[in-house]
Amino acid sequence: MISGDSIVALSSGRLPAGVAVLRISGPRTRFVLETIAGGMVKERTAVLRKLKAPDGTVLDTGLVVFFSGPASFTGEDVAEFHVHGGRAVVARMLETIAGFDGVRHAEPGEFTRRAFLNGKVDLVETEALADLVNAETEAQRRFAVQNAEGAQSELYLGWRRRLIHARAMIEAEIDFADEDDVPGSVSDAVWSDVRSMTSEIARHIAGFHAAEVIRDGFEVVILGAPNAGKSSLFNALARRDAAIVTDEPGTTRDLLEVVLDLQGLRVRLTDTAGLREAPGKIEAIGIEKAKAKADRADLLLLLEDAADPKDAGTMPMSTPALRVGTKLDLLNGAYDAARRYEFGISVVEGTGVDELLAEIGHRATQAAGGAGDVLPSRLRHVELLGAANRHLHRAADDETPQELRAEELRLAADHLGRIVGAVDVEDLLDVIFSQFCIGK
Repeated sequence: MISGDSIVALSSGRLPAGVAVLRISGPRTRFVLETIAGGMVKERTAVLRKLKAPDGTVLDTGLVVFFSGPASFTGEDVAEFHVHGGRAVVARMLETIAGFDGVRHAEPGEFTRRAFLNGKVDLVETEALADLVNAETEAQRRFAVQNAEGAQSELYLGWRRRLIHARAMIEAEIDFADEDDVPGSVSDAVWSDVRSMTSEIARHIAGFHAAEVIRDGFEVVILGAPNAGKSSLFNALARRDAAIVTDEPGTTRDLLEVVLDLQGLRVRLTDTAGLREAPGKIEAIGIEKAKAKADRADLLLLLEDAADPKDAGTMPMSTPALRVGTKLDLLNGAYDAARRYEFGISVVEGTGVDELLAEIGHRATQAAGGAGDVLPSRLRHVELLGAANRHLHRAADDETPQELRAEELRLAADHLGRIVGAVDVEDLLDVIFSQFCIGK
């Protein structure tokens, strides 16, 4: 599909910058390039040109690169202008290019949308490109690259091909059971493979939490009584004064959050209000928020002042937790923290903080699973995979007539097709591409 108009946008980072990249795609690309660059350039070769407006005004001197469709990112003719990254230069270049007939400014994600519509990428690869642009950690980058290169798509399409083959075999057995060239009974082999596939899909769905840890972060929540040293530890792990620290109980009343990069993984660390009985009205709200956050966490750090332990009430039991004794510097070596706590720390002296941080990183790595695992990267994938698996379970029921079992196979294959965009996804496109930045 080739669009009737051409689109242009800044495709590089925030201005000002050393170099800015402006991208144009569509049927007017060649004409715009020849006009501004003073002639055509060799494909896929960066050429230095003086860039001029149609009236002859010099805009800048920069590199020009041309990609002829369909061998381009969008599948259309694409050109890039690499110019100086000043705001005035970029603004005038965009104004000039968008001033040509049939050329307009691109909407968010429109370049990638054209690539999808022209068959250059599928929906899963499209979502992976968005993840790659937004990646902040090494684990996020690896995960996005793996999916952008098609590992996830190949898994789903492989399951879909198996289902299409299974359905064809079952329907052949139904329609042509008396023909010599149709195997005597393919049912046993087909339904054995279907049952195997339900297990494969279930295991894949179970990996969604690991994907959430990679994409959204490993949630760590600090809990404890007032003055247990929560905010001090929070600041020490964040390596900055992110929370106010005083001796007054109830200083922290709301949730405070920082993002850490531990062993290439995103870790979200939350400081909470001190847990105690009979707090003030505002402090009570903070405590309720702390408990709600703890219920959704991947790991809790349960802090207690080793020099002056105080009861923090009932702690969440369902979430994995590490008991941490704080303020060891006040004990003068009189107490062995290891007897009571899994970690003993002193923020003042730095004792045990690095060890605790390493353990948090280890827990996050375990939660993220194996580095090479193919995982479902979106909730919509999980929902469609779950729907496909429900159809497969019904198809595998030996009490169901063959015709209905074949229909269940078709429905399961359709749900897998919707994940990659092979079947009925028009209503999803606006949602997916609206999450992209301009120029991508």
